[in-house]
Amino acid sequence: MANTIWVLLPPLLVILVACISKEVYTSLIIGIIVGCMMITNFNVIASIELLIQLLMKIISENTGLLIFLILLGIIVALVTKSGASHAYANAARKIIKSRRSALLATSGLGVLIFIDDYFNCLTVGTVMKPITDKYQVSRAKLAYIIDSTAAPVCILSPISSWAAAIASSLPNNSTIDGYMLFLSTIPFNIYALLTMAFMLWIILIDKDLFAMKTYHGTLETKEEIIVGENIKEVGNGKVIDIILPVLTLITLCILCMLYHGGFFAGATLVEALSNCDSVYSLAIGSAITLIIIFIFYIPRKVLKPSQFSEAFVEGFKSMAEAIIILCLSWTLAEICSADYLNLGGYIASILSYVTELYKFMPVVFFIISLVVTFATGASWAAFAILIPIIATIFQTEGMMLSLTVSACLAGAVAGDHISPLSDTSILSSAGAQCVHLTHVQTQLPYALVVIIATIIGYTVGGILQNGWMGLAIGLLSLIIFMINATYKLRKE
Repeated sequence: MANTIWVLLPPLLVILVACISKEVYTSLIIGIIVGCMMITNFNVIASIELLIQLLMKIISENTGLLIFLILLGIIVALVTKSGASHAYANAARKIIKSRRSALLATSGLGVLIFIDDYFNCLTVGTVMKPITDKYQVSRAKLAYIIDSTAAPVCILSPISSWAAAIASSLPNNSTIDGYMLFLSTIPFNIYALLTMAFMLWIILIDKDLFAMKTYHGTLETKEEIIVGENIKEVGNGKVIDIILPVLTLITLCILCMLYHGGFFAGATLVEALSNCDSVYSLAIGSAITLIIIFIFYIPRKVLKPSQFSEAFVEGFKSMAEAIIILCLSWTLAEICSADYLNLGGYIASILSYVTELYKFMPVVFFIISLVVTFATGASWAAFAILIPIIATIFQTEGMMLSLTVSACLAGAVAGDHISPLSDTSILSSAGAQCVHLTHVQTQLPYALVVIIATIIGYTVGGILQNGWMGLAIGLLSLIIFMINATYKLRKE
């Protein structure tokens, strides 16, 4: 069934079941089982064997990220247990005096943490959740802000794990400089830029639309908050007991990336970030941070040794849901990979029929990249598949190459935002302590507004072969929507 329309069945089935049942575990498991059955020609025993093999492979290949998530969960539990989060929130209230300023501070922190989207999602949630809770910002709204400053910020940053991945996506025989190509796409990544603009507008009007409106100005019930939220504060922590661990974590993770990439051995900053294993570096940085927290907390009696140990179990529990969903999502992505159902190959074969539509390449690749990422939850896989195809079509550097690659990257970020299988969406939910499907459902309408404006922008940009005009028209489309929505909100 590989390279046929049937390869779309498992991911589409997951999305359909999730929408109907509102239950992400069941939907993922059903999609995985159907995929395994398709691969093994509906041999039940062989399907079970394949499922176990895939799970073992996925867990072994992503051990570093799972360790990072567990360590970060423990760090969050320690900071919460110490009482430092509460002290920080009380201190911040003297500076942050409204819901709007709390959300602006959250988005500002998200922009500052541009190195890695995983790190961004969990760190921003950890630091800002106590403050946004004080001002009755819903967890769904917090998750949206986190998600909107994760992948969109990383894909606009010249120095990030995304930049390194994109720069290395070109074919080995290509004469195009991958990093310079990436830099040329930044001004034309219409979806990422418009997402930031739309998010800022939502914050400034301090109101919500569509599904998010249900949660505006209220905190979710206990049933709507994921496991791990209700960690008891038993320590006498102060503001420094959250600021120092967070700054230590950020500093050590960045230093570990640079060290692992050879920066201190003579490599340039860009080369170091391109060569480093970011997930491994995050795990090492988190482990060292945990040791430093122990040295900082225990002698000062912020926590007792027994309370410090309890945080290990509580921290693991707080990340359990995200870890399970990630493992299942990775398994589904593996089923859809070139080794099995080859969803990417099927998409590539469809593309071979539309390459003559030169001026529509940007919008075509935006939509295809979005569909691939939405179906698999793997944004990096989408541009890894599509960028070599784009390079083959255009072959030389120029406006249309930059515009089409930027459209591909924008589609990957857009698909990442609306897919319930996306790792950054899952981690945004975890960082905000929000039910994952609640985050997906409330963010989807906002993302669709920006997607429509982006499609208009890439269509115009491709026809005129001018990325700046495409960006201007896309932004104008979004502004028209925002003006109209603002007028309606004022009348209510």
